[in-house]
Amino acid sequence: MSNNQTTFETRLLAVSQPRFLQALKDIKHGVERETLRVNESGGIADTPHPKSLGSALTHEYITTDFSESLLEFITPPENRARTSLAQLIDIHKFTYESIGEEYLWPLSMPCFINSETKIPIANYGSSNIAKMKAVYRNGLHHRYGSMMQVISGVHFNFSLPDSFWQLWCENEGEQWNKTTQSAHYFSMIRNFRRYAWVIPYLFGASPALCSSFISHKKSPHSFKTVGKGTYYLPYATSLRMSDLGYTSSAQSSLNICYNDLDTYVSSVRKAIGQKAPEYSQFSSSDAQGWQQLNGNILQIENELYSPIRPKQIALSQEMPTNALENRGVSYLEVRSLDVNPYSPIGIEESQFHYLDVFLLYCLLEPSPKFVENCFEISQDNINKTVLEGRDPSLMLQNGSEKISLKDWGLGLNEELLKVAAILDAANETDRYSKAVNLQSEKFNDASLTASGKWLATLLDNNIDNSSLGLELAKEYKAHMSGLNYKHIPEQTFVEQAKASVIAQKEIEAKNEKPFEQFVNDYFTTRKPHNPDLACE
Repeated sequence: MSNNQTTFETRLLAVSQPRFLQALKDIKHGVERETLRVNESGGIADTPHPKSLGSALTHEYITTDFSESLLEFITPPENRARTSLAQLIDIHKFTYESIGEEYLWPLSMPCFINSETKIPIANYGSSNIAKMKAVYRNGLHHRYGSMMQVISGVHFNFSLPDSFWQLWCENEGEQWNKTTQSAHYFSMIRNFRRYAWVIPYLFGASPALCSSFISHKKSPHSFKTVGKGTYYLPYATSLRMSDLGYTSSAQSSLNICYNDLDTYVSSVRKAIGQKAPEYSQFSSSDAQGWQQLNGNILQIENELYSPIRPKQIALSQEMPTNALENRGVSYLEVRSLDVNPYSPIGIEESQFHYLDVFLLYCLLEPSPKFVENCFEISQDNINKTVLEGRDPSLMLQNGSEKISLKDWGLGLNEELLKVAAILDAANETDRYSKAVNLQSEKFNDASLTASGKWLATLLDNNIDNSSLGLELAKEYKAHMSGLNYKHIPEQTFVEQAKASVIAQKEIEAKNEKPFEQFVNDYFTTRKPHNPDLACE
């Protein structure tokens, strides 16, 4: 935490004013939950995307990610956590009723998969945009392997309302516009990265994985075994976030800058335009066949792996960096949440409230720009936490000092309780303080974390990850069958499915240009990076 505690306290006092409290009621959230369809025996489903779910290209709530079998559920921005949760429950219920004898996998790490060739890449139809999505995924397959791409997570989208930003900029002595708003969102991003280790410690739920996940490659870790074929690390919290999961050796050398919008956009554009020798073997043309969109370090912006991203809704065929440059940051996407195996929908209400508090704290706490090795220190803290976060002797780097994870976490949560009180007052509740106190207990006792509880169950019963996962998958399907639709009526899903199919056919019926020209035209909209804009 910053030494400038006065500034934090001053900001805390400011946002406790009635006009700020009114604005804080309208914090918006959205969720993107990924989950694999699996068969009766717990293997990855080899069936196409169910027709009753409509078109994965154009459906409002239900799409696919990397694979035909990897579903993604999307909720629109809402200011009440319970509304988002109700929407997510309805999406799950309709999906369960549409997949026959299949189930939804309740874990981040995938089920048993014989081979990468058993993972079907998502199909979005015959239009150019559909082909582009498929080729991009084919590129991910060649670059990183399909196994890594079927890891599931929960993305938490967060935005503060315009009414808040107007008051905030006024309090900071600034004029409210896209530039100042984006600057403060980037302050939040830097602080999020400084404290990002907290998220996998508290909410990581992947201390173990099926041996099939790493059977095709050599692992640098000394795994222990449980059951018939489950590997685990004794103190791991989130193997999903480790070097076994969302990582890229080519990206490790990127110097993506989080100090402001301009340097961020420029550094991402540089990565999109920078050739990667290790990817030159894969073709990217009509003549040679499409194995990837291009041979650059990043095919497109979405390939950048990060625990948090600045976001702006892109227009049709608009590159994300152009959208950010044109209209600034409108929300943040937190990408470091494991699927919560103890929830039928992968996330719980208390997590919403804790993340609201945590992200608002990241704004209130002074956020110096990253200099020298600040970014590397923050990443190293994440790496240590995901692999050995529950080790009582684990020390993290806080600035120039070493501190135990437990002491840092307890100290941080004391500050978060001050922020929680503000959000409690704004929403006339005590849920935010309760959410923070619930997590404080986990810093005192690591066995209470999701990863600790999950691993203890495996070890106490000498069972496999896949066995416990399938047991839960069947339990959750039965649970959902007994629920009523709460927020989105069943008929809405039926109509949305039909409308999405019609929308896909309309896109495909257009007289489109050749695919190679379509791809080239898309990338010509990318502006060059500015070599004069570098991280300080």
